[in-house]
Amino acid sequence: MLKWMMAWTFVLVVPIVAHAENSIKIGIVLPYSGVYGLLGNEITGGLELALEKYGSEVSGKKIVLIKEDSEVRPKIGLNKTKKLVFQDKVDLLVGPVASNVAGAMRDFVHNAKVPLIIPNAGNNLLTGEKCSPWVLRTSFSNDQINRVMGPWLFNRGYRTLFLMAPDYAAGHQMMEAVRRGFEGAGGKVVGEEFPPLRETKDFAPYLAKIKATQPDVLYVFFAGGLAIQFVKQYDEFGMKEHIPLAGAGWLTSPLFLPAQGLAAAGFTGALNYVPSIDSSENKEFQAAFRDRYQRDASEFAVQGFDTGRLIVEALKATDGNVDDGVALLKAFHEVRFTGPRGPFRIDPETNNVIQDIYIFETRQIDGKVGHVIIDKVSDVRDQKNGCEMSKE
Repeated sequence: MLKWMMAWTFVLVVPIVAHAENSIKIGIVLPYSGVYGLLGNEITGGLELALEKYGSEVSGKKIVLIKEDSEVRPKIGLNKTKKLVFQDKVDLLVGPVASNVAGAMRDFVHNAKVPLIIPNAGNNLLTGEKCSPWVLRTSFSNDQINRVMGPWLFNRGYRTLFLMAPDYAAGHQMMEAVRRGFEGAGGKVVGEEFPPLRETKDFAPYLAKIKATQPDVLYVFFAGGLAIQFVKQYDEFGMKEHIPLAGAGWLTSPLFLPAQGLAAAGFTGALNYVPSIDSSENKEFQAAFRDRYQRDASEFAVQGFDTGRLIVEALKATDGNVDDGVALLKAFHEVRFTGPRGPFRIDPETNNVIQDIYIFETRQIDGKVGHVIIDKVSDVRDQKNGCEMSKE
């Protein structure tokens, strides 16, 4: 699977470096190499589709994308950001994918007063204690996606919960959000495991411990190769018949389902986008994305698409004026639209997107595995978590 992902990424990466006097330059800092290059290309694909649909030119100014590969390395991401600002003189930035890279970029863009729109990194601090007027997020916070699932699982009759996620900030933040909601509703967390992010090769020891604990439900977060590996092993161990599997919805993302196959069936997840959303906006988006890229769009593509639309709508509101950064930030806050994932707007108190969270089941449908929405929590905000914009 990893070889397929890397090969697929290599084919799609075509950096665009343009030079135009009368233009609006957007610097893109995303991973375009390695395993996470898949996510960078998905986000970029959605962003470019939005520019094609909503306008690649505003008030006579052409929108130009200048792409840089972050390599998911904080120092490289920061250096590429500085290059885009100082050398390319971009007007705003989009990126990154990983929270550690976003953390490295945050202070620089804040001090430089260059708007940064984050299309994926979910670290709570970015719109919490480390929030900045110059940093907006169109994707999610780790807390926002997961905290709804604690009370939801309790209300479905589950009373004991086991938590499992990679041992890094995102994993801990997501599990803490679920724990808080589940225990607050009256449930009990009976165990937790945080396998090393990069060193884990076999989940068997962890699965044995979970099986011995016998919780009512297991809640997990894994993505990428770990998601594929975990889902397959959980199925091979016969765990699904005894302990239901739930978690953050990336576990069975459309990007991973082809490799997971029927092993993914039975999972219950929460996410800000599911391809099966039954709306005209989503159907139109999926058709356009499929027509352009010959594949279905994932949640990452949607986040890129909505980021592109947010940028275009804000630029139209300012007549393409990017010299007044404060006015541009105000325009971002005033943008409202209904996109593929539903109603979209930025919360001025945190600069995080306000959005619906979908709860779905991964099921076998007509011989294929897909997502079926079973519930929705509307207008979920990110908690302030210490964010004080007035002090920035």
